[in-house]
Amino acid sequence: MFIFGNASTRIKPLQIFNWRSFNVYKMEDQEMQLKVKRVTDKFTENMYVLANEPSVALYRLQEHVRRSLPELVQHKTDMQSWEEQSQGAIYTVEYACSAVKSMTNSSLYFKSIDGLLRQAISMKEQISTSQGRSAHEATPSPIPPATPPHPPSTSS
Repeated sequence: MFIFGNASTRIKPLQIFNWRSFNVYKMEDQEMQLKVKRVTDKFTENMYVLANEPSVALYRLQEHVRRSLPELVQHKTDMQSWEEQSQGAIYTVEYACSAVKSMTNSSLYFKSIDGLLRQAISMKEQISTSQGRSAHEATPSPIPPATPPHPPSTSS
């Protein structure tokens, strides 16, 4: 099997075996040299096809996936963790926004409570002043209060 630097390296269709290198036997027959040339050309072509076959490309892809997969898995788990944290923060912000909106809508209720408190304070002051008067009137005085004369009743 041929080992290349990366998956994009391909064997170019060049002459791997030179038919002239078989001149060791000193083939003088022209026909034999032609047959050897054809065999070496065919062998070179087959080597080219085998080196660039789809299964070799798939093997290179498998190597790439095996090397890069752990890093991708780590990135995925990091992203899932960040997503969970983001979802928690988004929920918190949405809850705070709804609380602020409900507070702005409750200004009517606060105004009503303010009015009721003012009424309660004024009623308390009235009760206090009336109790102060009644306490002052309840103490015996040396001079009895003068009763106004009753007007004569007129009947028609």
